[in-house]
Amino acid sequence: MRAARILIAKPGLDGHDRGAKVIARALRDAGMEVIYTGLRQSPQMIAEAALQEDVDVVGLSILSGAHMTLVPLVREAMVAADLADVPLIVGGIIPDEDIDALREHGVVAVFGPGTSTDEIRDFINGLVASRDARD
Repeated sequence: MRAARILIAKPGLDGHDRGAKVIARALRDAGMEVIYTGLRQSPQMIAEAALQEDVDVVGLSILSGAHMTLVPLVREAMVAADLADVPLIVGGIIPDEDIDALREHGVVAVFGPGTSTDEIRDFINGLVASRDARD
């Protein structure tokens, strides 16, 4: 199986990136190619980086509570960049009652606090394997 390419991004003004860095390191240690965009990325910057890096998955880390605003904007930017087929996952502090609405905006998985890095790794590997099988 080929190494998955994943973009980890911190959209908006959220300045807390420790969790994103932990996830990025764990995925890299698991053999994935990880592109971490850093803090305060606009939806357009995230979509452009995903396009330039030809990623398999885009992962957003959001702790600010702005997920219901930022996720639709990121998804819209991804669609505009012809990345509608790239899975979008979200991690952070996301209330359970918002998960269905995020799924309606194209999010395929939400990982909350305490999710193991193994679970995230396995989910991403499954996404990539199923996409590769279709291609």
